[in-house]
Amino acid sequence: MITVGIDLAAEAVDTAVAWVEWSAGRARVTRVETRADDGLVVEAIMAAGKAGVDCPLGWPDRFVDFLVAHRGGEVALPLEGVGRLWRRDLANRVTDLVVRELTGQRPLSVAADRIGYVAMRCAGVMAELARRGQIIDRRGGGVVVEVYPAASLKRWGLPFKGYKRAANVGELNRLVDGLSRAAPWLDLGAFEGVCRASDDAADAVVAALTARAAALGLVTAPSPGQAEAARTEGWIAIPTTSLDGLMSRFEDGPRPGVHG
Repeated sequence: MITVGIDLAAEAVDTAVAWVEWSAGRARVTRVETRADDGLVVEAIMAAGKAGVDCPLGWPDRFVDFLVAHRGGEVALPLEGVGRLWRRDLANRVTDLVVRELTGQRPLSVAADRIGYVAMRCAGVMAELARRGQIIDRRGGGVVVEVYPAASLKRWGLPFKGYKRAANVGELNRLVDGLSRAAPWLDLGAFEGVCRASDDAADAVVAALTARAAALGLVTAPSPGQAEAARTEGWIAIPTTSLDGLMSRFEDGPRPGVHG
């Protein structure tokens, strides 16, 4: 099986893609590309068994409803006024709140942060995949699953913050060292250097590992009450297994995810 991880950014210059090949007792990084354009991202996903994309797959339903109402001049304000809680409800998806509750991490708001630019690019990529016949299930049921490397790393007991940007390359190397110790079965091979030099590349590898967890059904899944929101807003899959659990075999088929 091949899983792909995509650390998506608004532009190709900051986008990385990693390919991981899985076999009995071993996983091997077979390719890492930085400065990845839309064409490469689409082709990588098309050839993957499962692809983890580090980007929101949708916007909060309440935010979308608010924009539609605002365009028509029909915004209905709550009786208690437009305070912080009201704005928070507009800015956060259901999955964002679940991730915060489970991990303490705060995903960037696709409605109120610059990650919205990334989500616009992602929407175009998803549209192209759908045009090519891929089923896009924002809950993670298709080939694409939304991932959040910081949450995955925290779940696996690895450094999960402070390693971004060139000035923090020491922390990035600490992350790669920790990953190598925690997953001795993972062979970074010729791509260890780029993972130590580029946090985009390292995040892409983590996204590919999380995609493996999703393929095995070893991630959080929306509860029945969360499923409808997840269908439109997207759902961040958080691993529910240790790194060693990723080496489980596929012979019995994927297992159902764990409700968040």
